[in-house]
Amino acid sequence: MELLHRAVGPLATNVYLLCDERSHEAIAIDTAIPSAAWIGEQLATRGWTLKLILSTHRHWDHVGDNAAVQAATAAPIACHPLDRHGLEQPQGLFAPFPIPPSIPAIDLAGGGVVRFGSITLQVLHTPGHTEGSVCLLAPDDGLLFTGDTLFAGGWGRTDLSGGSAEAMAASLARLALLDDPLRVLPGHGPATTIGRERPLLDLVARAGRLPM
Repeated sequence: MELLHRAVGPLATNVYLLCDERSHEAIAIDTAIPSAAWIGEQLATRGWTLKLILSTHRHWDHVGDNAAVQAATAAPIACHPLDRHGLEQPQGLFAPFPIPPSIPAIDLAGGGVVRFGSITLQVLHTPGHTEGSVCLLAPDDGLLFTGDTLFAGGWGRTDLSGGSAEAMAASLARLALLDDPLRVLPGHGPATTIGRERPLLDLVARAGRLPM
């Protein structure tokens, strides 16, 4: 897998572009504003074909350029069905610019897979930040894209619309079952590993709740 990354927008959202080097098929994860131009440049320069636009959850700082990227590439949009409404009718609370609506064509149900070229990503439904938050596991490459579920040293907010501390605790406990070497690529901030986050994950798993 070839992986490109850029932090964009007022909340420094991490946008990821993944490509299967043999087939040149690619996907984009969390196309925040402004990422459309950068994605288009990378695709054109490298001869990649975008097969999918994937949103880890429905918040405006992760979906703002979905429509623009789709218009430029004709790639379908995917999200968990419980977050679909947030893409179709985005709630740009505190957003400094309008958030265009986008229409998902593919449901990212928990336990499903995303395939492009020879690469397979496993979909983990990890609610807590929103009802339909997902993480994406690339076991062959040792990567976990966590959106706003797990950060380096913390987890996503649970006090926004659709958030739940109980659901977040259950999701983090599920991530605690993953292997330490797995590299974590979150929706904001630096990369980390499951091993580095092990003390937090195990604490939540044992307690059954988030730390106070």
